[in-house]
Amino acid sequence: MPSSVSTLTEERTQDALPVGPPAPARSLLRGLHSWASVAWFLVPALALFLVFVLAPIAVAVCTGFFKWSGTGPMDDFVGIGNYVRLLDDQVFLGDLGHGLYLIVLSVTVQLPFALFTAVLLNQRLRGRAVYRMLFFAPYILSEVVTAVLFTMIFLPGAGMADHLAGALGLEGLRGKWLADPSTVMPTLFVVMTWKYFGFHMMLFLAGLQGIPGEILEAASIDGAGVWQRFRHVTLPLLGPTIRISAFLSVIGAIQLFDLVWVMTAGGPNHSSETMAISVFQFGFKRYQVGYASAISVVLFMISLVFSLFYQRYVLRRDLVGAVTPGGGR
Repeated sequence: MPSSVSTLTEERTQDALPVGPPAPARSLLRGLHSWASVAWFLVPALALFLVFVLAPIAVAVCTGFFKWSGTGPMDDFVGIGNYVRLLDDQVFLGDLGHGLYLIVLSVTVQLPFALFTAVLLNQRLRGRAVYRMLFFAPYILSEVVTAVLFTMIFLPGAGMADHLAGALGLEGLRGKWLADPSTVMPTLFVVMTWKYFGFHMMLFLAGLQGIPGEILEAASIDGAGVWQRFRHVTLPLLGPTIRISAFLSVIGAIQLFDLVWVMTAGGPNHSSETMAISVFQFGFKRYQVGYASAISVVLFMISLVFSLFYQRYVLRRDLVGAVTPGGGR
């Protein structure tokens, strides 16, 4: 009797135990399931990145070593000949100068103007939401629409700019806005500022609204004036936003294309040409695809080197403590 009871008890105990793989196997299955979930979302993005980013870069690097018209086999290998040609190309050197011109003006004029507007609209003003919308609205427009609009504004003889210049007694500017090498770059910068300053203004507004009011109130109680609060409290706390805005502004100036192409196509006499426009001109107008590829590689390297340098030496202060060596946060 006891033996049969013991046997029955062992059978019930075995039936109650869960049946499944051992613990190491279950852990391995969970790990594989997690990696499968990651791959399910990651592989499509990697495939698109490979096809539309890495592959074109590789093709451009390869094509830059050939003298090729874009059709037929690439059999005329010139090595670094296209890159040596860049050093003697006055048009390309002029493109570098135009890019530097836009970068300097963007950082020294456009961003301070956007910051001033953001500080002003961060105050308690009647209708400030309407002003924010109006200043941000140009950024919503496409570059092509903006270019067509300002081409009509600067139309010689019949444009609004000529009528305004005549009313202000600036007869020397009439008809020269986009047609004279001495005025075309400042005119393009005015259009760029109108188009993009609202974006930077919104970035600065977001940064200003993230500053705790208690800090400004404490500074005011300590006797700090408006300028002192801005110089010693607001501006340092707004530093990360300013650095990001400056980075976006520089990269945008380096890669500027569509706005200039629609308005001037790089003219007159290459006086408003940028590196991106040179790539298009040589690649799709003159069928010098190898040389255009060399210019695109240089453009890519300038952007890459600047981005790495900026992240390493400028944005480093904003990243310290945000990411640990192990990848945790």
